Amino acid sequence: MRYIVIGAGAVGGTVGARLAGSGREVVCVARGAHKEALERDGLRLVTPDGEQVHRLPVVGGPEELGQLRADDVLLLAVKSQDSVAALDAWAARPVAGGGTAGERLLALCLQNGVANERMALRRFARVVGVCVWLPSTYLEAGVVGAGGSPLTGILHLGTYPPGRPEPVLEAVAADLRASHFDAPLPEDVMPWKYAKLLDNLPNAIEALVGPLEGPEALGLVAEARAEGVAVLEAAGIAAVGEEEAGRARGARMRLLPVPGVPRGGGSTWQSLRRGAVSVEADWLNGEIVLLGRLHGVPTPVNETLRRLVNELARTGGGPGAYTLAEVRERIVAAVGR
Repeated sequence: MRYIVIGAGAVGGTVGARLAGSGREVVCVARGAHKEALERDGLRLVTPDGEQVHRLPVVGGPEELGQLRADDVLLLAVKSQDSVAALDAWAARPVAGGGTAGERLLALCLQNGVANERMALRRFARVVGVCVWLPSTYLEAGVVGAGGSPLTGILHLGTYPPGRPEPVLEAVAADLRASHFDAPLPEDVMPWKYAKLLDNLPNAIEALVGPLEGPEALGLVAEARAEGVAVLEAAGIAAVGEEEAGRARGARMRLLPVPGVPRGGGSTWQSLRRGAVSVEADWLNGEIVLLGRLHGVPTPVNETLRRLVNELARTGGGPGAYTLAEVRERIVAAVGR
């Protein structure tokens, strides 16, 4: 199999580098300065155990790769706001032997949020959801850091919708397990992804105010999560519990320092730190807002967080531009409307 990593940032770059390190064939898809650095210097992966450089084929899009192979596996690792463009770009590409990528190739959604699989299924007949537990950092072009040890990450994989036969998935999981990951194959991966969605709700808080320390910050985290739990219950959506999710990670994946690659924050913080003009808040906090509106559950905390972090991205503000008091004031105003 050949793995095509669509979006070789923190998650995609780490998975691609680890697969390449275990001898698997990998192509990276990147753009801008990151693509230039990968072409010039290779993909540099820094972990608690040291540094590896992988010189891999790099393309900016499917048109640079030409005809796809029947054994290609697409790893979709772009942010959710970029999914439609990426899926549309790859789905119609021809595959050797006939047909298109959307008709024939396996597409794995290595992404936060719970909407990507449905977007992919509109364009691809074979879709796999992946719950990504992978502490990684991408702040410098050409360089990704991953602090998980001894496992780099845990990637739960499952067909979407569940129950569809996909024999190749066992081989993909075996490749991941040979590449410093655990790759469980639950019957239904979506309860794992909804659990991760709840864990990702504080990303916006961290991006707005900085490190989540002290009772006030942790109290706001608890409020955002409580809204999430309430809307999932109202919608009848199952999510793996915190205790079960914690057991799945356990001692197999501890977060250790990565030399020379400080982990200042999660994915939303990193996006703002790189100067991104869009973030994935609409697909994290915004998913809770959507479900709340559908099922009559107020979500003022998540709606305020979604709106503020989107404004920060649009205006070019960096992470930590707000104080907790300012965020709280906006939430109180939202409740009063």
